[in-house]
Amino acid sequence: MTQNSHTTNDLLLNTLEQFPNGASIEEIIARSRLKLNTRTLQRRLNDLRISGLITTTGKTRGLRYHLTNKNKLENSTNFPDALLSDASQKILTIVQSPIQKRRPVGYNRSFLENYQPNISNYLSLSELEKLAALGNTARLNEPAGTYAKEILNRLLIDLSWNSSRLEGNTYSLLDTERLISSGHVADNKSAKEAQMILNHKDAIEFIVQLADEIGFNRYTLLNLHSLLSNNLLPNPAASGRLRHIPVGIQNSVYTPLAVPQLIEEMFDLMLDKASQIKNPFEQAFFIMVHIPYLQPFDDVNKRVSRLASNISLNKHNLAPLSFIDVPNELYTKGLIGVYELNRIELLKDVFLWAYERSAAQYSVLRQSLGEPDPFRLKYRDQIRSIIRKIISEAMPRPQVEPFLQDQAKGLPEVDRDRLIEVVETELLSLHEGNFARYMVRPSEFRKWQDEWRY
Repeated sequence: MTQNSHTTNDLLLNTLEQFPNGASIEEIIARSRLKLNTRTLQRRLNDLRISGLITTTGKTRGLRYHLTNKNKLENSTNFPDALLSDASQKILTIVQSPIQKRRPVGYNRSFLENYQPNISNYLSLSELEKLAALGNTARLNEPAGTYAKEILNRLLIDLSWNSSRLEGNTYSLLDTERLISSGHVADNKSAKEAQMILNHKDAIEFIVQLADEIGFNRYTLLNLHSLLSNNLLPNPAASGRLRHIPVGIQNSVYTPLAVPQLIEEMFDLMLDKASQIKNPFEQAFFIMVHIPYLQPFDDVNKRVSRLASNISLNKHNLAPLSFIDVPNELYTKGLIGVYELNRIELLKDVFLWAYERSAAQYSVLRQSLGEPDPFRLKYRDQIRSIIRKIISEAMPRPQVEPFLQDQAKGLPEVDRDRLIEVVETELLSLHEGNFARYMVRPSEFRKWQDEWRY
């Protein structure tokens, strides 16, 4: 068997690990993103079945592939055994002990106060260098958010699904893709699960489309929470507002701050320190640690931290962190290590592993994108401004052509027809999954669509 065959088989096994109840061949194709035709993929899966690594249930269209019990055990223990540091193993041992044997603790102000931006470091120099190499997208010198916009459709699905999955959401990847792309709500799934995923979509569009305007400040974090918590909180007024009530942490002896004035004080201090951190990876991990630790909102804190960790990555055109394959239990244990011990090593190992997986995924996707069109890059701002005006004003079709002719007059003569062609092509390809790049409201887009139907 060739090295490439081994790599493909490993990817198939890792893919099946994400489906405890087995996966159809369509789900395997979507999740693994292997560039194989269906017949070749079926042969590979059959080879794995013959080798005893996977089993099947059902027939024809109902056929599903499963990891064998032996292989499930080996794969589920591979991550902690191979990649967790000694410090992480010790943290894991402590947080896995019975809850009644762990000492109750409250919020420790000094954990945040003692962190000095660009002097204190959660990530070592060698770790930062490795992350920088993994995240390089060849877009580093371009405007903030350029790379994330290129892969937005894929990122919407990956990050929405994985972040929701870490909250216990039972939507499959294919269900998530259908919900985001066409609004189709999966059968036998709760409205809450659909709302969670759609909220992620809105929040991701927010941090990607406004990459050059947002940052670690109140406006960004409060609005990010508002988008992620929309229609999910018992008290609608709590969406986008700092917490006024006490909260507890499930399966932990940690009790967060309960005094609103202290929550606000530490929230502002956290943002001030985060905004000063120069390295985007240190900044991303810092926010992944301290938002959940402070619990500044009534709920949805971890979701805010996962999307906020991408703000600095997007700004620097680095590969995003979409939490592909991150084990829910290990991620939760890493957070409990922060809550109860103020130790970051276990969560850091999860972060490092997760970023390596995400970067590898988008490296493959990036290669398939090819080089960007130099013309579109050159006139990026003009194209965006023109299309935004057409949509936001629900401009009727008969008015668009003279409007484009007028807008093109400001360009060199050789570029005028090309600009019109590009804008018209973009208008014809617009749909509900990609209009956010022009920073128009969903209501404006729907109004424009209605106008263009006639």
